Amino acid sequence: MNGRDRAYRGARFVAYTALAAASLTAGKFVLSAIPNVEIVTLLCAVYGFTLGAQGVLATCIFVACETLIYGIGAWVVTYAIHWPAVALVFWLLSRFIKPSRVIPAIVAVVMTAAFGVLSSLVDVGLFSGFWDNFWQRFAIYYARGAVFYITQIVCNAIVFPLLFKPLATFVERASFR
Repeated sequence: MNGRDRAYRGARFVAYTALAAASLTAGKFVLSAIPNVEIVTLLCAVYGFTLGAQGVLATCIFVACETLIYGIGAWVVTYAIHWPAVALVFWLLSRFIKPSRVIPAIVAVVMTAAFGVLSSLVDVGLFSGFWDNFWQRFAIYYARGAVFYITQIVCNAIVFPLLFKPLATFVERASFR
C-alpha cells in the first residue's frame, strides 16, 4: 500500500470515528428533553457491532465530549464504564451473529438494566463511601431511580427490535468495510 492509500484510509478512519462520536452526542442532546428516553445505547451498540474497535473509540470520544459539555461528576465514572462496555459487548457479539432483531434487543435490555445498577453503585459509593449500611443505602437509591431505569429498559426493548438491524446494515454499507 502506498502513502496515498494509507493517507486516504487514515482520513476515512478519522472521519467515520468523528461522525459516529458526533451522532452519539447529537442523539443524546436531541432526546434530552424526554427523561430517560435515549438513543445512545442503540448507537453505541450499532457502532460496536459494525465498526468494532473504531466504534469503541467513537464511544470513548463521546464520553469525553459529554464531560467537556456537562462537567465532571459521579456520572462520568458510570459513562466511562458503561458506554464503552456496550460498544465492546456488541463488537464481540458481531463475531457470533449477524444483525438480527431478537438477540441484540435482549443484550441491550440486560445492559440497560446493568446501567441502573452500575449508576447506583457509583453514586452511593462515591458520595457516601463503603461503610455500614452500604447495601441498604444502595437499595434505597436504586429504588428511587427505578422509574427512570424502567423507562430506559422499555425504550430499548421497543427501539432495538425496530431499529438495530436496519441501522447496522446502513452503517455497514456506508462504512465501505
